[in-house]
Amino acid sequence: MHFKGKVICLGAALLLGSAAMAAAQDKLPVFAADTVTGRALEAPVNTRPVKDKFWWSDAWYEDGILQTPENYEVVESQLSYTNKADGTEVPAILYRPRGKGKFPAVLFQHGRRGLDPLVQRLARRMAARGFVVLAPDVYAARFIDTLPLTHNPATEGDVDAGVDFLLARPDISTSRICLYSHTRGGYYTLKVAVKYKRQNKQVACYVGFYPHWQDPNAPEPLQVYRYDKDLDNLNIPVIVFIGEYEQYQRRRSIETAALYMKRAGKDVRLIIYPGVGRGFDFRPPRVRTFADDLATKDSILRAAAFMKKHLKAWTKPEQSGQEKP
Repeated sequence: MHFKGKVICLGAALLLGSAAMAAAQDKLPVFAADTVTGRALEAPVNTRPVKDKFWWSDAWYEDGILQTPENYEVVESQLSYTNKADGTEVPAILYRPRGKGKFPAVLFQHGRRGLDPLVQRLARRMAARGFVVLAPDVYAARFIDTLPLTHNPATEGDVDAGVDFLLARPDISTSRICLYSHTRGGYYTLKVAVKYKRQNKQVACYVGFYPHWQDPNAPEPLQVYRYDKDLDNLNIPVIVFIGEYEQYQRRRSIETAALYMKRAGKDVRLIIYPGVGRGFDFRPPRVRTFADDLATKDSILRAAAFMKKHLKAWTKPEQSGQEKP
């Protein structure tokens, strides 16, 4: 009887457990702003007004019209430039549409992986949208191994020197550039914009894919609970892309910084793709998911449109060397 009593108690506990699980499903956390979910596997419902849905298209929804993306065949060349602060020669890859013509300027900064073949695709994809893209290899410049744990502040100046080099090219159609980066490259480009005071002078906008928004040399608590102070002074238009399953410490700093920037009236947009995680735009084919590809294609098109919008005002006049106001 004593044994049976245990069985009876266990069965009751299992029933209670099932009820608790069902109740928990009705209280699933909300992962995206203004999105509500019911039980598991039910479709989410976004409740924000249609006028606030930046991704919305009446032309598509009503008439099936899709915007045609620009596509260019890309050519690339190996080159280098000098960081005049200490004479360091910085190797880089330049990507541009094939043929003659001038195009808006973009500086792409690699992250902790370095400028390896997987990462090079990110710069190439943006050039295929109609940009001249400069991709510095700051690790090769300083003989730094890939995936370094520590950060060498001198490499920030190597990235900054690329701004002047890019703007001096004759195939550039704009008098300002946009900064485009991923992972630790987002920290480099933040320093170029704020520390080196390029924003609103030579730099028109900032694009980051899951950026590292904290000094890599900062103590672990700051990595988790704080973002770099320069973000409070970043005042050019910003767009950032992350996956729903981004690393917690990275996602926390990105979301917190974006929140405070918005509260301060900054032009910042954070896009979180459901069902994808870290590195969705460069994961190799053997591990890629359908969601990775959807997020990659959408983010590249949105980033390109964002940069063209903010560089348009800085198109060089045809007959004059004067910059447009």
